[in-house]
Amino acid sequence: MKDTALSHIHKNLGAKMVPFAGYNMPVQYEGVNAEHETVRTGVGVFDVSHMGEFIIEGDSALELVQKVTTNDASKLAIGDAQYSCMPNNTGGIVDDLIVYRIKENTYLLVVNASNIDKDWNWISVNNYMNAEMKNISEGYSLLAIQGPKAVEAMQSLTSEDLSAIKFYTFKVADFAGIEHVIISATGYTGSGGFEIYCKNNEVEQIWNKVFEAGKEYGIKPIGLAARDTLRLEMGYCLYGNDINDNTSPIEAGLGWITKFTNDFTNSVALKKQKEAGVSKKLVAFEMVEKGIPRQHYTIVNADGVEIGEVTSGTMSPTLKKGIGMGYVTKEFSKRDSEIYIQIRKKTIKAKVVKLPFYKG
Repeated sequence: MKDTALSHIHKNLGAKMVPFAGYNMPVQYEGVNAEHETVRTGVGVFDVSHMGEFIIEGDSALELVQKVTTNDASKLAIGDAQYSCMPNNTGGIVDDLIVYRIKENTYLLVVNASNIDKDWNWISVNNYMNAEMKNISEGYSLLAIQGPKAVEAMQSLTSEDLSAIKFYTFKVADFAGIEHVIISATGYTGSGGFEIYCKNNEVEQIWNKVFEAGKEYGIKPIGLAARDTLRLEMGYCLYGNDINDNTSPIEAGLGWITKFTNDFTNSVALKKQKEAGVSKKLVAFEMVEKGIPRQHYTIVNADGVEIGEVTSGTMSPTLKKGIGMGYVTKEFSKRDSEIYIQIRKKTIKAKVVKLPFYKG
């Protein structure tokens, strides 16, 4: 198991550490519900330094990014970020990621920790245009400072006007006494805030100053368990749960990041699928009756016939009810469709709803 540059701090803070994607990671500090509430109403900090970072640069950098991702990276101005995914040749998804345009011919790709090697190999295989590639994952750390008080709490740490950094844009600026830090208005919680990219030897200083600056705002460290409940309340896909090598972006409701303005891996087949329609769809549902859905629970119709499977599920700390996502056959994908979740030996009623669960 690898440690992040901050693992010793998490242990000193009493975090419960668990192995995740090859790293020792803090899953919780004081408890999932309390940490979830901190991010929804105040400001909290996640160490997500296990994520992967690749630099793609050179004259053919854009061509490679366009080849391996479904969104249209040609629309990115310098300082823009874009959510995207990498399709495989068989209709599934290699990974979902964020693409940043750093300079004219330089892109930063931020990928899931568990897929770093797989993604690097996939992009390399498709790099017939010989773009320059660097895997900088081992040398960089990432903090997610999330919540409605993030802007106010962090403003004293930078000369940049944080309120002017719009959603899915970023600045390279001074932060917490360190020059040339990426301050990105992105995150996985739905409650606003920033993600801070810096070198491993800079992150401890940044962490300490972030907590000094945020003290009067009730800032707290937040673990991966609350990160999961926060993202699920927004209906954000988690790779390995809701999307994987066998789920297409069209089935997963990611048509909005699948642009057919240029050719990318498997684009012809995915375009046909979009036009013809799919037989199963990823839906959001909330429990009508008492019960907590979990990954891999079977979804059935009123007659007990299997129609799908839960991919993510939890007891929503905000809504105080069971919520989840899962793939169901097309006829049960419409809003308000009545479905049933098999929880142990019981069949519990649920209904299909529109995302997000959390409305803010």
